[in-house]
Amino acid sequence: MQTARDKIRELRALHDDGLLSLQEFDRRKNAILDAEYSPLGGSAAPGASASPIQIRQGTELGLMAGQEIGPQNRRYRLERLIGLGGMGQVWQATDLATQEELGHSAQVALKILPPQLTQSATHTKLLIEEATQARRLSHENIVRIYEWAQDPATASYFIIMECLDGQDLDAWLAHSGPATPEQVQTLLRPVAHALDYAWDKYKLVHRDIKPGNVFLTQKGEVKLLDFGIASRARNAGSSLGMQTPNAGTTGYRAPEAGASQRQPSPKLDVYAVAVMIYQLLEGRLPFDENRSAQFLPSAPAALNEMQWQVLQRGFAFAQDQRPESVTALLDALLGASGPSEEELAAQAAERLARERQREQEQRREQAVRAEQAKAEELKRQAELAERRKAEAQAAALEKVKLDQQRRELERQQRLDAEQAAKERKARLREQLLARREADALKARQAQEEQQRKAAQLKAEAAYRAEQERHRKEQAARNAAELAALMPTPGSPVADASGVLRDRFLDGTGVGPDLVLIPTGRFQMGSSEHERAVAIRAGSQKSWLDRETPQHWVGIEYPFALGRFPVTVGQWRQFARATGWESMSDTDWASPGFKQGDEHPVVGVSWNDVQKYLAWLSEKTGQLYRLPSETEWEYACRAGTHTAFSFGDDISTEMANYDGNFTYNNGAKGEFRHGTTKVDAFQPNPWGLFDMHGNVWEWTQDVVHDNYEGAPGDGSAWERGGDAARRVLRGGSWLYQPRYLRSALRNGYSAVLANDIVGFRVARKLA
Repeated sequence: MQTARDKIRELRALHDDGLLSLQEFDRRKNAILDAEYSPLGGSAAPGASASPIQIRQGTELGLMAGQEIGPQNRRYRLERLIGLGGMGQVWQATDLATQEELGHSAQVALKILPPQLTQSATHTKLLIEEATQARRLSHENIVRIYEWAQDPATASYFIIMECLDGQDLDAWLAHSGPATPEQVQTLLRPVAHALDYAWDKYKLVHRDIKPGNVFLTQKGEVKLLDFGIASRARNAGSSLGMQTPNAGTTGYRAPEAGASQRQPSPKLDVYAVAVMIYQLLEGRLPFDENRSAQFLPSAPAALNEMQWQVLQRGFAFAQDQRPESVTALLDALLGASGPSEEELAAQAAERLARERQREQEQRREQAVRAEQAKAEELKRQAELAERRKAEAQAAALEKVKLDQQRRELERQQRLDAEQAAKERKARLREQLLARREADALKARQAQEEQQRKAAQLKAEAAYRAEQERHRKEQAARNAAELAALMPTPGSPVADASGVLRDRFLDGTGVGPDLVLIPTGRFQMGSSEHERAVAIRAGSQKSWLDRETPQHWVGIEYPFALGRFPVTVGQWRQFARATGWESMSDTDWASPGFKQGDEHPVVGVSWNDVQKYLAWLSEKTGQLYRLPSETEWEYACRAGTHTAFSFGDDISTEMANYDGNFTYNNGAKGEFRHGTTKVDAFQPNPWGLFDMHGNVWEWTQDVVHDNYEGAPGDGSAWERGGDAARRVLRGGSWLYQPRYLRSALRNGYSAVLANDIVGFRVARKLA
């Protein structure tokens, strides 16, 4: 192990090479000395018990609060030490640049691995592969992995993760004491869901399930930590130097974990969770690190006999005796929570006795009811005879009364009929007079309508003649403007669908499809109403401030814009022709998800794009460039004023984004985990595809905090601002829908590439 003197000597070498400032050298040197000579450092007395993490000035890696680590273009400021152990250090940190721009919170957690775990290049590669694979896991019960990086000053690798507030299950158990079976189900069901998702989606096994890797947030969420990363790091740091892909933590490690297996089984995690269940119920582990196949711990008091048998199968020595998954284990425990066979037999006998007693009572009640019914029937018959007699007398009186009423009614009807006949004759005379007046009025109106139609036909004929003359003049002006924009004989023009293609001068191909963009004016930025909706969808105010103030911009020159983002096939033609090679960690030809020639190219930096534009201009003899930020938003909106070019709502049938999230009360949809073909969705009103989602798109402008001082003529804004970064627009497949709005602005380092960033070209016309 390195001594404090060795560490300071290495820091002195970094300072002499210009990699550390004098101030940074002094801070790290003091931190190393604090760690070496502090009572909590390496000089603690043997056998002293480990205490919880204390506030200290520094750590053995020479790191301390307030220090910045990471590459020059990905810096993080350490805020406080969260965890410390054999796996290294976990710090809460503030993201100072790149990762905040790509969509997550400015507060992140950094897992900084100790140098001894990454001294071997093979072990380092395995750790990076694990971190990259864990980054693809998108589940509500798995902590989100954003990225990995290396600090050039300490050569330490670190992993950037979602920052959580709360405590792990170890701390919960120490504070709350043994759990009930119901609490076990509540705490471990989310873990089971996360493990099922990882296995069903990617055939991944955690391999290091333990209470320290189950985190309970202050919001009541359960998060699974270190998905395979801790296990891989522990193997990399093994003193034997052997790869044991299924190893876990002592006490939770399944007996077969040390053996080499081609594919880890989910039953490794079943074993570890069964041990955790025992620990949660009893407050201790069931086995020591040298478990034998014959040893059996005592049954937990909270479980019945059937549940204890289920739990024993969970941590069975032979893996073929365990349930297939953690979900199956929890379901079996829940199903076995009922009474025993003896209790069931006693309950059945008691139910039978109650049934017999109930039958006897029912027979007695039926006899009583039969006697009562007989007496009531006799009484009813007597009452019926009396009622019939009274009804006969009433019917005779009613008949006399009805005869009198009928004769009076007939007399009144005769009088009414005579009066109605007189009134009908009077109405007929009135209707005849009214009809004659109506016919005269109708004749006058028909004559007036005929005269009005004649005048209208004459006016319409004059209007059509004027419109025809105007169309002919406009067609002549358009022809003259197009001839002025394309003066060279044989220059390409737009086809019948409005698409322009430039042929290569050497006849080897054609340039990207272009769409002619008309001149006009529009309001750039977002309205107050749109920003309010975006905040309800989870946007941060600091992001929305970039879209202000909303202002008018005039595009007084026509230009052409790529119909699609530049595709993999088009970039491959450039790479082969020029011998271009990527300097990025992201492989454009194999970015980690399936792509074809019709998918948008990713993994190219802003500087790489400039090389492509110079090559394309040379091949076609035309001036190609990136669109300005203003031109991009003008073309994206295509005359609309809503959050998206197709309205204020969005779904995954309209664009490619993370459908696990919604915008403006929309419905959830599909998360495709990669790019789609550039023509997979409908174009905007001006015929442009993929302006929302799929990949972020580079523009020419440098990053500014807002629109104060922005040009109003559509040109690129390249003065002032952060010259090291360039503006991105449009959102991507990995992002939530709020990032796909027409007005949203993002920024990224011009020298970096990523698997979510591409571009489209613009072409000068005059």
